[in-house]
Amino acid sequence: MSSAIVMADWPIGATHPPFVIAEMSGNHNQSLERALAIVEAAARAGAHAIKLQTYTADTMTLPVVSGDFFISDPNSLWHGHSLYELYQIAHTPWEWHAPIMARARDLGILCLSTPFDETAVDFLEGLDCPCYKIASFENADLPLIRKVAATGKPVIVSTGMATLAELDETMRTLREGGCQDIVLLKCTSTYPASPENSHLNTLPHLRDLFGCEVGLSDHTLGIGVSVAAVALGATVIEKHFTLSRADGGVDSAFSLEPAEMAALVTETERAWQALGGIHYGPTEAEKPSLRFRRSIYAAADLKTGDILTPENLRIVRPGFGLAPKYYETLLGRRVNRDLAMGTAMAWEYLG
Repeated sequence: MSSAIVMADWPIGATHPPFVIAEMSGNHNQSLERALAIVEAAARAGAHAIKLQTYTADTMTLPVVSGDFFISDPNSLWHGHSLYELYQIAHTPWEWHAPIMARARDLGILCLSTPFDETAVDFLEGLDCPCYKIASFENADLPLIRKVAATGKPVIVSTGMATLAELDETMRTLREGGCQDIVLLKCTSTYPASPENSHLNTLPHLRDLFGCEVGLSDHTLGIGVSVAAVALGATVIEKHFTLSRADGGVDSAFSLEPAEMAALVTETERAWQALGGIHYGPTEAEKPSLRFRRSIYAAADLKTGDILTPENLRIVRPGFGLAPKYYETLLGRRVNRDLAMGTAMAWEYLG
């Protein structure tokens, strides 16, 4: 079983509301002003963290605009771009990281990032990044994972496309490197992802198999899949976030807007609250409602010695008399006192 961990000052675990991460990605559209506005909107929406991605086009790929390096899939959101062009558009300039992190601190939310190579880890360590995220496409990059583990910071790992064997290698590498505070995020690496490809039933299996906290990196549209994930044990939810999808941006098509992010925070917390524990019988809140159960009442005025019959005895609301299961037992019995119609039946009234 997993146990609660602390990510910077934020506790994460089953006894705490879901930790919601707003993923900025490239939705800043190459504007620092917009990036800072996204941080502010995430904080207002109630997100607990904002997440950046730390890379440059040169640390991600080669400046080749054809062949393997060109996105020719017509179904891709990024069709018509080379990888180098895409990462030039999408990357967050490294000189922006410090002011973005400062704005997040001022607003009381966490700012973390995904490093995509070892130079990014060194850079983020210089900014005292409180924790790290490993992206799905890097979850098998063991040298990078080893470098991140060596920081001693908490680590979140997206599991997209990874086999169990690969995840085992990743977890072993993190733990052998000294990292113990780990969250695995179930992730489907399509953009957007479909609910039917989300396979949320994997969540409890991941938690039990690796003994860590689990969550969801959700690329589906809307918030329904994230809410469902909480019911299956997710303690962290990550969603891409933008000010407005109409403004465009590399990830805008599957990003939440501020009102939707606020709804995500509210509804995932409601789902968490609803889990409770294993419980039968009336809760304290329900006990007043017991009066609206049916019970057995005198349905006519009765004299001492009268026999109880279906004509003078009924099962009705409210629930202050004997339980309905005793109805047949009472039929044919005599009453030992006068009873007015509407008297709740009790054993002491029987002769």
